[in-house]
Amino acid sequence: MRSLVLIAVTLFASAAVVFAHDPGLSSAAITVGRESIDALVILNPRDLATLGAKPDELAQKMLRLQVADAELPLKSRKVKVDSAQNVEFHLHFVAPAGKGPLRIESGIIDRLPFGHRQMLSVRTTAGQNLGDRLLSARENRLDVDLATVSVAQTASRGGFVEFFLLGVQHILTGYDHLLFLAGILIVCSSFGAAARIITCFTVAHSITLGLATFNVVSIPSHIVEPMIAASIVYVGVENLWRRGKLRWREVLTFAFGLVHGLGFASVLREMGIGTSSAGVAIPLFSFNFGVEAGQLFVAACVLPIVLKLKNTQRFSRLTVPAMSCVIACAGAYWLFERIAP
Repeated sequence: MRSLVLIAVTLFASAAVVFAHDPGLSSAAITVGRESIDALVILNPRDLATLGAKPDELAQKMLRLQVADAELPLKSRKVKVDSAQNVEFHLHFVAPAGKGPLRIESGIIDRLPFGHRQMLSVRTTAGQNLGDRLLSARENRLDVDLATVSVAQTASRGGFVEFFLLGVQHILTGYDHLLFLAGILIVCSSFGAAARIITCFTVAHSITLGLATFNVVSIPSHIVEPMIAASIVYVGVENLWRRGKLRWREVLTFAFGLVHGLGFASVLREMGIGTSSAGVAIPLFSFNFGVEAGQLFVAACVLPIVLKLKNTQRFSRLTVPAMSCVIACAGAYWLFERIAP
């Protein structure tokens, strides 16, 4: 049992140190017109700092557009910061003379942290969907046929799957959300108790995810992110303080779930989901469904182990306090990192 304690503490400590940052998400929206192809790429400040170059220099390398192996020249560029402190790159390319396949690649994704994804969407000026893809360092290309309109009717079928996988990935690589979930699960006494708590968390973050995505509620990320970190600190400390005798944990989890929902919503907002009423329902539903699937997967892996060890004295006396300390310390680290200037 002693070796189990050491392994558990080491794993949690490693997660807190190595995975202190979410791999990240960015978006690129491309509009194809007769005379030009316009692109809007949005990066958050952390990703911009990782790239370590001036925004104006990055703008020239942000996207690569090719038609018939000929790269389209960048006609003009503009960089500005939005109200959420994200950096917007407005790029204007010269439209190709021909109507062959248009190849689109990100010029920066291989320089961002491993696991970073960029949601790429291509539309015409009339609003027709020409294609969507979740780019990564390994799959950094989307080809669209400018000569046919039928592509617009078929390319969007992968939208549900793309956003579902994005939701799964976000929860599995969203280490702050995972640590909050772990802090809840390690003190559950039964599957029923865990199910009630997870349901409260699910309902709560689904509410704020929907409200925030539809712009009913809008709280800046520099407020939401420290609140999420503070919730992790509280869960870890409460586990130590209450020693497993947790009253009102469902109510508390519901309250914190509202906060975490705002964090999930920021992912969709960075991709431009919710900026208009069109096409919001499917991304919102499938992303939320993916988050729940990832969350249930984690619970299914952790709960059997916790419940099997629950009746052993050393687990309750040593392992749970040790894990709770690591959870609280990781939350405190994130809290300091997110409020520091």
